[in-house]
Amino acid sequence: MNKLSSKIISLLFVLSIGLAACTQPLTLEEKLNQIPDVTVQKITSDTTYAEYYELYFTQPLDHENPEAGTFKQRVLLGHHAIEKPMTVEIQGYNIWTEKAGELSKLLNANQLTIEHRYFKNSMPDSLDWKYLNIKQAAADQHKVIQALKKIYKNKWITTGISKGGQTTIYHRFFYPNDVDVSVPYVAPQNLVREDKRIHKHLATVGSKECRDKIYQFQLACFKNKKDLLPLAKTHAEQKGYSFSMGLEKALDLSILEYSFAFWQWGGTKCEDIPSSDSEASILFKHLVRVSGMDFFDEISLKPSLAFYHQALTEIGMYSYEVEPFKPYIQYENDLTFDHVFPNEPIRQFNPESMIKVNKWIQTDAEKMLFIYGEWDTWSATAVDLKDNTKCKKFVNPEGAHGTRIRHFPAEMKSEIIKTLEEWLEMPIEN
Repeated sequence: MNKLSSKIISLLFVLSIGLAACTQPLTLEEKLNQIPDVTVQKITSDTTYAEYYELYFTQPLDHENPEAGTFKQRVLLGHHAIEKPMTVEIQGYNIWTEKAGELSKLLNANQLTIEHRYFKNSMPDSLDWKYLNIKQAAADQHKVIQALKKIYKNKWITTGISKGGQTTIYHRFFYPNDVDVSVPYVAPQNLVREDKRIHKHLATVGSKECRDKIYQFQLACFKNKKDLLPLAKTHAEQKGYSFSMGLEKALDLSILEYSFAFWQWGGTKCEDIPSSDSEASILFKHLVRVSGMDFFDEISLKPSLAFYHQALTEIGMYSYEVEPFKPYIQYENDLTFDHVFPNEPIRQFNPESMIKVNKWIQTDAEKMLFIYGEWDTWSATAVDLKDNTKCKKFVNPEGAHGTRIRHFPAEMKSEIIKTLEEWLEMPIEN
């Protein structure tokens, strides 16, 4: 072999090595780092996943006006394999957990978890409330989903719980083609600022015997308020609570909230309710166990101010009925949640968004599977599909706000799984 041939062979060898290096598949971390405006960190978290990442997306405050500024949005990625489906846990608040959700386990899927704008790690530097609405939040989620869809090509499913369920609905309303299927859990669809359907629910839910016992307990608390107030004062001091509306009104609100909380969480049995002739200390101990005063504490409220802003301006809330207790409390009208913003003008509610979303749910929405608990207070304002057969709604008998697919009776659970299999065009083995 002459020198020229030897050089050519050596050159070809070097080129082949270089070519092999160029065609080497990118790792997941390398692919994530190619996404524009994203910082990526591999972290140790839910060990059921092969890899786990914390991402921060740079999001515009106003997706229609990039000049308005930006903020960082926290997103978690639990990775099994590129070829597996992707579930997206759309949060209505901050990210509560780094663990796999029910659907991710059910489908053996990868999972994205998206924190909602204006909560915890996804908080803009300046809280300009005009950028906190369902349209801007949906655009955040759309940007994240579209970025990751370039990597994950299998089926996509969005899901969320409570306000996360609402947020899942709103995202799908604005971006119906982002994903294949959506599964909102226990998501209210309020139509007005203080939806009166809550009151109707509390007047009819469960048995009359239990409802009467709840009412008699609330009545006993109001009748004994003079003795409950010192207990509430001591309790607040021990816990470090402070109330913008004052101690007495905070106690009134806790008593009024009791019926809502009782049915929402379902953790208390009717036989556990103290009799109306119980001592004040027994009444108070039970009250704060079911309807804690921290719900009205200024410090406890701060992480959820964004929720209350949305509730009072766009997505709706509930009020407390004062009429049944009029002889014992001095309020002319039902009590609302305006106390959350004590030094600010009353927030004005615009029903336009909820009207449009509601109409869409009843006409054009498709492949959305809604999960509810029958006794959950928020089921009072559950979605009404009317004649829309492209979606399905399942109500767990006597279920509460913690209702999940696994809690349904066997026959209903099988129907839910069958529906998901048909919509996703894949078998579900778990």
